[in-house]
Amino acid sequence: MLALLTPGQGSQKPGFLTPWLALPGAEPRLRWWSALAGVDLVHLGTTADADEIKDTAKTQPLLTAAALLAAEHLPLYDVQVVAGHSVGELGAAAIAGALSAESAVTLAAVRGREMAAACALEPTSMAAVLGGDEAAVIEAIEAHGLYPANRNGAGQIVAAGAVERLEKFIADPPAKARVVKLAVAGAFHTPYMAPAEKALAAIAAGVTPNDPTKILLSNLDGAAVGHGRELLQRLVRQVTAPVRWDLCMRTLADIGVTAVIELPPAGTLAGLAKRALPGVEILSLNTPDDLERARDLIARHGVAVTAEPAPQFRVVVAQAAGTFQPADVAEGSEVAAGQVIGHVATRQGPVEVTAHGAGVLTEWLAHHDDPVAPGQPLARIGGHL
Repeated sequence: MLALLTPGQGSQKPGFLTPWLALPGAEPRLRWWSALAGVDLVHLGTTADADEIKDTAKTQPLLTAAALLAAEHLPLYDVQVVAGHSVGELGAAAIAGALSAESAVTLAAVRGREMAAACALEPTSMAAVLGGDEAAVIEAIEAHGLYPANRNGAGQIVAAGAVERLEKFIADPPAKARVVKLAVAGAFHTPYMAPAEKALAAIAAGVTPNDPTKILLSNLDGAAVGHGRELLQRLVRQVTAPVRWDLCMRTLADIGVTAVIELPPAGTLAGLAKRALPGVEILSLNTPDDLERARDLIARHGVAVTAEPAPQFRVVVAQAAGTFQPADVAEGSEVAAGQVIGHVATRQGPVEVTAHGAGVLTEWLAHHDDPVAPGQPLARIGGHL
């Protein structure tokens, strides 16, 4: 089983898209996306310096476009799992078929502009906490009035909040931990980004998503998201919610992923995966020279996953690994949109399984105490869709 990973802000490097523009159709594609994003993605990916591409408003659409540009040169029908870190979730959603490339780039541009605007409202920042006991680190972050904005696994947690509180935290680090201030514009993935979340929600309301055709993991909790509307809600919520990349990697391990490809600009997520997923074959795809190796990896580890063929039915899937506990709902019964039809018992507690549309529960696809993996079909609902 193979997973594609799309990186987040901070992974960009000056000129990283230059070799990609030599591929047929790449430059016109970027110019089209530039028109949607309101920034010159060709310039940003080739001749812009490090300071310019550090601008949140420019970085986010640039990273989304880069992942999508590289993904177009891969046999995606054989890729089973997709996950993105922070803004990388937008590219991942498009690769999984839930958003169009145009929607993903446009939302990334709005997200970047609005988060940059939110950063300007008051002085906030972020710092990486390396090492230390995880529980003690979280406790120390919260004791200083800060937020654990990113929990990346492999002994890496990012604290975020007011600059004054962050400086006191850096001067008083948790036991056996090192704290490094990050060169970022503000406290991403915290309540300080509430204005950006509100603005993104207003634009996202006009987007019509599809249900993903691949296992698509969410930063909120590492769960697989099976329905487009829920995915869009999660993407908006993620602006102020912590990035739980540690849970995404746990899910990759739980479902038996055997190979990982990180899309450009690659390296950060590949490094985390090497520590968290021993024995998994990992490739950083940074230039077109890496495409042949990436295609070989997909050929050896990928298996085609297709969408549900009958459009009049909707399949409810598991969002986490565990054992399935169906509710007392008989096949042939009417169910309402949002009705709880069971739960998945996980190591972190029960995860509710809900019907995402009204209709008739036509068939249970999993039964009491069946072990299930994220993205596994649990029930089929038909009619009134």
